Amino acid sequence: MNRLAFGSNREGSLVDSLRINARPFISLVAVVDDQVVGHISFSPVSIESPKGTFNAMGLAPMSVRPEYQNQGIGSQLVRAGLDQCARIGETNVVVLGHPRYYPRFGFVPASQKGLRSEYDVPDDTFMVLELAPGSLAGRTGLVKYRPDFSKV
Repeated sequence: MNRLAFGSNREGSLVDSLRINARPFISLVAVVDDQVVGHISFSPVSIESPKGTFNAMGLAPMSVRPEYQNQGIGSQLVRAGLDQCARIGETNVVVLGHPRYYPRFGFVPASQKGLRSEYDVPDDTFMVLELAPGSLAGRTGLVKYRPDFSKV
């Protein structure tokens, strides 16, 4: 699935590694006519702040088979995944993604909430969503992804 969407095995290897090493780990698939056509995963990230370290979830990767893109499947996966994050008590989700896609779900540039990525990325591509409004009030810091992201 990820190889078809991204053109490499990197994201699939990342998902395999996260499945083994990350807790909590959320992995959802979209199925059409008994065929998997989309996938999304969420795994823990840490936020190092002057007041200590706290956790959030990171959305990555998300993929949809090319022939099923632009049909709302990705949006359904994002919404279902965010609902799952909220159900297990997570209050914040970060994503490194397209700045015109993720705001439709409520994501804003993480810098607006005092967060920055460990990766050198454009400000508008690193975003955060407060699943619990106000949950980032007074919290700032550096978001660090699991080591799995650097290994693949």
